[in-house]
Amino acid sequence: MTADKIADLFNLRRGEAAPVLVAGLFFFCILTALMMLRPARDALGMERGLDSVRWLFIGTAVVTLLVNPVFGWLVARLRRLQFIAATYAFFALSLVGFWAFLMFAPGAVGARSGQVFYVWFSVFNLFVTMVFWALLADRFSSDQAKRLFALIAVGGTLGAIFGPWLAARLAEPLGTPALLLVAAAFLGAAIVLAWWLVQLRSDGPRDARARPQGDIRIGGSALAGIRAVFASRYLMGIAGYVMIMTIVATFLYFTRLQMVAAAETDLDARTGLLGNIDMWTQIAVLALQVTLTGHIIRRLGLAFALALLPIAMAIGFIGLAIYGSFLVLILLEAMNKAIQRGLTRPARETLFTVVPREDKYKAKAFIDTFVYRVGDVVGAQTEGVLGRLGMALGGLVSVVVPLALVWAALGIWLGRAQQRQADLESSPSDTERTATPR
Repeated sequence: MTADKIADLFNLRRGEAAPVLVAGLFFFCILTALMMLRPARDALGMERGLDSVRWLFIGTAVVTLLVNPVFGWLVARLRRLQFIAATYAFFALSLVGFWAFLMFAPGAVGARSGQVFYVWFSVFNLFVTMVFWALLADRFSSDQAKRLFALIAVGGTLGAIFGPWLAARLAEPLGTPALLLVAAAFLGAAIVLAWWLVQLRSDGPRDARARPQGDIRIGGSALAGIRAVFASRYLMGIAGYVMIMTIVATFLYFTRLQMVAAAETDLDARTGLLGNIDMWTQIAVLALQVTLTGHIIRRLGLAFALALLPIAMAIGFIGLAIYGSFLVLILLEAMNKAIQRGLTRPARETLFTVVPREDKYKAKAFIDTFVYRVGDVVGAQTEGVLGRLGMALGGLVSVVVPLALVWAALGIWLGRAQQRQADLESSPSDTERTATPR
C-alpha cells in the first residue's frame, strides 16, 4: 500500500501525521494511567455496597462543582501550557501522596480512605481527559477534528488496553501501591507531549494562528465558563446531551456492578473481573476508530454520529431486559464503548472547535465535569429508586427509551448547529469567527 493510499485511508493531509501521532501518544499516556487504577477504584467503591456508591456519586458532583472555579481561575491567570501542566502535575503529585499514605501509614487504610480515593479518582478521570480534548479542540480546526479526532482516539483505546495489562503484570512483583507511581509517571509524560503538540505545525487552516496564541493568557473570570453555558443554547444543548448520555451510562454501570456483585464476593476477584471486562471490551473499539469513524463523520455528518449512540443504547437495554445474561451485558458494554469512544466522543469533541477559546477550556470544564457528574447522580438515584420498587431492568428500559429519543434529537440539532457555525468561520467577518453559537 502506497503512502498516499495510507494517508487517504486515515484521512491524513500533508503535515498532519506528526501532530496526530503526538496527540495519540498523549492520549495513550492519559488512558494508561486511568485504566491502571480504575478496577481498584470500582472494587473499593463496592466495599460498602451499591448504595454507598450512589452517595459517592453525590460527593463527586459536589467536589467537581467546587473545583471548577479553581480551574477557571488557573485558565484566566496562566498561559495555556502552564495551566495544562499545573493540572496534570497536581494529579500526579496526588498519586504520589496516596502512594506515601499506603506505604507509610498502612494501618490507617480503611473503608473511609477507599471512599476518598473513589471520589478523587472520579474527579481525576474527568479533568485529565477534559483538558486533553480541550487542547485538541483548540489545536485543530473543525475540518481536521472531523477527520482526525477518531484516529487520535486510537491512542486512548490502546492505553485503555495497555493500562489493565500493565497493572496485572506489575501488581505482584512491585505491589499495588507502586502502580500509583507508574500512573504518575505517565502523567508526567503527558505534560511533555502536550508541550510538543503545541509546538508542532501542520497545514491546517487554524494552525497559522494557533501557535502564536499558545503563550497568551486567556483571561476572563473564574466563573466565565459557567455563565457561558447558561447564556448559549448551543452550549446548553451540549450540556443536555452529556447529561442524558451520562444518565444512561450510569444505568449500565450499576447494572454491571450488580451482576459482578452477584458473580463474585471476594474483593480481589471483583477487581480481576472488572479489569478483564475493561480490557476486552476496548478491543471492539479499535477497528471502528482506525478505519471508519473519520469517513463516517465526514460523509454522513456529525448529526448521524451523535444520534447513533442513543439509538444503539435503547436497543441494547431492550435486549438486556429480555435476556438478562452476563454475556449480553458484556456485548452491550462493548457496543457502547465502541460507538461512544470510536464515533460519538470524537464527534462530541468536534462540537467545541467552533466556540471561542475561553469556552473551550472554561465552559467545557463545567460541562465535562460538573454536568457529567450531575448526570451520574441522577442516573444512580433513579436506578436505586427503580431497584427498590422492584422494577429492575424493565423499569430501566421504560426510562431509557424516551431519554434516548430526546438524546438523539439533541444530537441531530447539535450536529447541524456545528456545521452552520463551521461554515460561518470561513467568512471574513472576525465577529462571526469568534462568536459562540447561540
